[in-house]
Amino acid sequence: MEKIDFSKKWQTVGFPPEVENLLANSPKCIFPKSRQEVLSMAMGGMEKGTFEVKYEVPGMGTVVEATVTKCKNGLSVNYPEAYMRRRDPECMVIADEQPTDKTQFVERFGTTFTDLRQETFDWLEKQNLVVMPFMLADSTPDSGMGAVLIAPDNAGFFIGGLGDLQGMIPCDEVPANFKVKSIIYLAPPFRHTHFEGKQVVVHNRLPYIHEVFAYNLYPGPSAKKGVYGILLSLGATAGDEWLTLHGATVQVVTPYDNVTTIMHEGASGSGKSEMLERIHRLRDGRLLLGNNTVTKETRHLVLNQACDLRPVTDDMARCAPVGQHSDGYLLAGDAEKAWFLRVNHIDKYGTDHTLESLTIHPTEPLIFLNMNGVEDSTCLIWEHTEDHPGKPCPNPRVILPRQYMPEIVNGMAEVMIRSFGIRMPACTSKNPTYGIAGYLNILPGALAWIWRLVSPRGHDNPSITATEGMTSEGVGSYWPFAAGRMVDHANLLLRQMLSTPRVRYVLIPNQHVGAWNVGFMTEWVSREYLARRGTAKFMPNLVSPARCPLMGYALNTMQIEGTQMPEWLLRPEKQRQVGEEAYDKGAKILQDFFVKELQNFLSEDLDPLGRKIIECCLNNGTVADYENLMDVGSVVK
Repeated sequence: MEKIDFSKKWQTVGFPPEVENLLANSPKCIFPKSRQEVLSMAMGGMEKGTFEVKYEVPGMGTVVEATVTKCKNGLSVNYPEAYMRRRDPECMVIADEQPTDKTQFVERFGTTFTDLRQETFDWLEKQNLVVMPFMLADSTPDSGMGAVLIAPDNAGFFIGGLGDLQGMIPCDEVPANFKVKSIIYLAPPFRHTHFEGKQVVVHNRLPYIHEVFAYNLYPGPSAKKGVYGILLSLGATAGDEWLTLHGATVQVVTPYDNVTTIMHEGASGSGKSEMLERIHRLRDGRLLLGNNTVTKETRHLVLNQACDLRPVTDDMARCAPVGQHSDGYLLAGDAEKAWFLRVNHIDKYGTDHTLESLTIHPTEPLIFLNMNGVEDSTCLIWEHTEDHPGKPCPNPRVILPRQYMPEIVNGMAEVMIRSFGIRMPACTSKNPTYGIAGYLNILPGALAWIWRLVSPRGHDNPSITATEGMTSEGVGSYWPFAAGRMVDHANLLLRQMLSTPRVRYVLIPNQHVGAWNVGFMTEWVSREYLARRGTAKFMPNLVSPARCPLMGYALNTMQIEGTQMPEWLLRPEKQRQVGEEAYDKGAKILQDFFVKELQNFLSEDLDPLGRKIIECCLNNGTVADYENLMDVGSVVK
């Protein structure tokens, strides 16, 4: 394929005139040729020590936004402000006039974005800039579907993080047909001068290009989720509609060589990355199914041989166009070149041997965030930066290029089971909550769609700044990153599910099942069970409608390698510390929450079938009612 030198021919790729002017007038434009060059910039050219990423802010003087420490295995990035160590769920605003349900810039700030856009260009024009091209999602170089980051050169760790996540293209290897579909502009000081220190990411969907203005240095809302928003906009407006689902996908290979592909979706903190992890074992090799928060008793499982795992996607799964699926299954491939792994659950050595080995002895230096990196030492993923004395940051991250993952699956895979995760609080008779899901619940297709519309954020979310009570992540759990209308994405999700009738759907809680603290063991045990069963339907005697219809079917029995799971872990109302009364109070909390959130979708543009499904929920429909509405994902013979 013919290549161009981007540093000499950037005028040919479709930049808007104002951007051409910006690049032409900047005192210096750097077009990096390698990852090593970018990582050197991240340290300000220093060979060792700690580099401060700082800016002059009118009225505040010099402000240090981040520090970058050179460790043996990579760069350790830390933020002086605890607020900057995770994504603010309210950071996204829309500047354009295209249809949207999101907060618009003029609505939130009382003025149009036009002047600030020009101010941003004026500030960037005075900086030494890095201009880095990359490809969007899993698009091939010959697709021409390109994007560019324009950032000040002292933000090398941010540039390197985006380059890892999306696949940096060396400036002398850019495909000749490369066309700019999106630009990300980075201007960190503006959060102080214009936004009272808050994280703000502005999406501006122009007819010819999707602009993202990132006014902070934490890469989550922009380098990661900003690109996600670009993909969602492109997929929703393309001639052949496609979705980028918020899910981790893994091929699970049983000891008998059967392969079942599972995609685990859900809000931040719902266990997507954990679906790709090997089972965490106790020192004696047993699995800790859980411990009772009231009685302190524990329950274990002996599993001699676990399934083998072949990761496909970690967080962003670009799916084939709606209606173009393989044999009734969902085709999905990774939309990223690296994974933004949260490791808050790894708090000591030996928790996850695979990930520990990959990060301690990487093939190339890695980028770590919110960890205690010490100069010229090894950055360890269980040593987390403290937000306050004695309180570790709940959002430590490592950016891990996917090619380093063992047995990685490249290309598209057939998804057979789509699971949905939710963080559940403990539920007891003394403190009833919505933590009433069993270890594994089976969902009819219509209910699975409902769960994706509401996408509860759940209990004690570690990935975002604090929110009160249960909140909704909305539409597929990717709504915080989307710029359009909720109803359009609801319809697209429904059409996708109707076009993949062989896919099965399950609900897997984490953290708690009733009164039992279970962590993510629910996922790992359910993964073993589902892989051994495959996509076979359940005989009627094996499942029963859950006491709360939103939970679909509860399992009557769940056997793994000859061991029966306790019934009270499958049906929490049977726990002595819960009981039916507390369960029903929790069910009402969920039902009321679903009713409130589903009102947002009752517009005239909603698909008629979708309206019937939502009305079923509003009218306290039964599991059988949901089954009768949508003969997709049927689970019972």
